Amino acid sequence: MSWLDWIRGKKDQAARNEGLPERWLVLDVETTGLDPARAHLLAIAALAVRVDWSRRTLSLLPGDSLAMTICPEQTSEKSNVLIHGIGIAVQRQGMPPADAMAAFRDWIGDARLVAYHASFDRTLLGRYARQYLGSDFANDWLDIAHLCTVAYPDIKARALDVWLGHFSIECVARHEATADVMAECDLLQRIWPRVARECGSWRDVRKYASQHNWFAGR
Repeated sequence: MSWLDWIRGKKDQAARNEGLPERWLVLDVETTGLDPARAHLLAIAALAVRVDWSRRTLSLLPGDSLAMTICPEQTSEKSNVLIHGIGIAVQRQGMPPADAMAAFRDWIGDARLVAYHASFDRTLLGRYARQYLGSDFANDWLDIAHLCTVAYPDIKARALDVWLGHFSIECVARHEATADVMAECDLLQRIWPRVARECGSWRDVRKYASQHNWFAGR
């Protein structure tokens, strides 16, 4: 087989896969600080959603979820504990980072990764993956904040709390990874009708979200 045939085969496969149901993972992390290049990872929570492009639907999959606490190399300061509520004793009982990263990698597979202000999660998890697994995750990412900005351009909001308040979404415990994930899933469902009207594939959603800079600057 020539390289040209191989490339054509990849394109044909991509075309066949276009429109098939996809597994997206809405995730959130808790850390010891606000700098993703330096903070230590304390917790990861994630919930799978099924996107059926033939019906333009997005469904939560509660049975396909993950929640783990990670033992950090350096425990949190007291002020940080007051934010996320993960006490020092709980931190010390968490999974070793290498084990947590391996378990996370095996669970996510090739799913799409979705988060609010995803650059933070992506940078931090990528750093941990390179450190403990030897390479970054190859998964595609999507930022819910960008989707919100494009789907509802008249709402001038950056913080997650503002979007939750606009849609009257209650978060049981803000800055607790599992609770934040559930709130973000609810937010994604609320904006989905507008997203689905404009998009028919993952590629479309990425392109749609990329308009956020234009809308945010208006």
